[in-house]
Amino acid sequence: MDFETVSVVGLGYIGLPTAAAFAARRKRVIGVDVSQHAVDTINRGAIHIVEPELDMLVHAAVTQGYLRATITPEPADAFLIAVPTPFSDGYKPDLRFVEAASQAIAPVLKKGDLVVLESTSPVGTTEQMAAWMAQVRPDLTFPQQAGEQSDIRIAHCPERVLPGHVIRELVENDRVIGGMTPRCSELARELYQSFVRGDCILTDARTAEMCKLTENSFRDVNIAFANELSIICDKLDINVWELIRLANRHPRVSILQPGPGVGGHCIAVDPWFIVDSAPEQARLIRTARTVNDSKPGYVIDRVERAARRFKDPVIACLGLAFKANIDDLRESPAVEIADELAERFAGQVVVVEPNVRTLPAALDGKVRLCELNEALLEADIIVILVDHAQFRRVDPVRFQAKVVIDTRGVLAHA
Repeated sequence: MDFETVSVVGLGYIGLPTAAAFAARRKRVIGVDVSQHAVDTINRGAIHIVEPELDMLVHAAVTQGYLRATITPEPADAFLIAVPTPFSDGYKPDLRFVEAASQAIAPVLKKGDLVVLESTSPVGTTEQMAAWMAQVRPDLTFPQQAGEQSDIRIAHCPERVLPGHVIRELVENDRVIGGMTPRCSELARELYQSFVRGDCILTDARTAEMCKLTENSFRDVNIAFANELSIICDKLDINVWELIRLANRHPRVSILQPGPGVGGHCIAVDPWFIVDSAPEQARLIRTARTVNDSKPGYVIDRVERAARRFKDPVIACLGLAFKANIDDLRESPAVEIADELAERFAGQVVVVEPNVRTLPAALDGKVRLCELNEALLEADIIVILVDHAQFRRVDPVRFQAKVVIDTRGVLAHA
């Protein structure tokens, strides 16, 4: 099937690069987002997020007429939903954005259209999405009603890209595609093969949903091991960075790097979807989440102990993003740590984040955003929370007169 027009709903860290990837293959792409700022920025040929190479792709796509953004969904041949799936109180999955997107596109669906959910979701969400659309469009049939003879085809295809490398990985990485029927899977594969050079592997929707949750839970469990190891090493006066380097020389050992916690909209969130679906069985996954969620508190306690050496210490937090060299602050442990330090040391906390121009709402008015050199001069205590390239380039000599709490091993690798 020739999908001439593709609509991407949700123009964030995944949706916008995906829209640009389709546009680069000369598909007509209609991007949909609830943010007028995002829509206006994209229609100027610019971008509202930080991701290497994305600015050039979007500018070219808009200039050449292959990409256009709008607030209101329009008819298309294929629809990709790439909206957030956070959790609410009690770590319960919050699907309101998926529901809103489903109900928004339902009025413009026509017979033969394909709808793909890309949002990382609890098992069963793709089926729920189809049910929401069926409620709005009783004149059309969906796979849960008519199987292979349905008017609308439904599939799930989760992203699996690394922030900072999204453009390359969107094209090169394998994709797992799970349709509500085999034909749904095949049509979705045809769509993605227009730009994906990796293998497009077919399965059913529930397995595709669980696959993404499994991938991120695997990472979370292994990061929890590294984070727990770092706390043990502090207690035993062992350099955890050297220990991991030595242990990883074993041919079958590959320990990850510890940090101040785990952030981002995937690894810090997705394991809870499994726990919610199978709370009695997901014991290890729950424990890993608990270990990683407790690490910011451990870092804050270390800072508080160090602060006792000073009367009114200036504390500099280096980094707010959840990982290096990006501007994504979602679920960032660095933001949580800076916020709590600002509560405990009011007026004494400065923050350096080279990838953002304004502070997030949680920190606005509580801390001061400043340049790196200024922070290095003023601070008594430096807390390295993100290993941005700018921080790794600092001469280690500049840290020598400071109390440094290095959660990322920046100085260990200097």
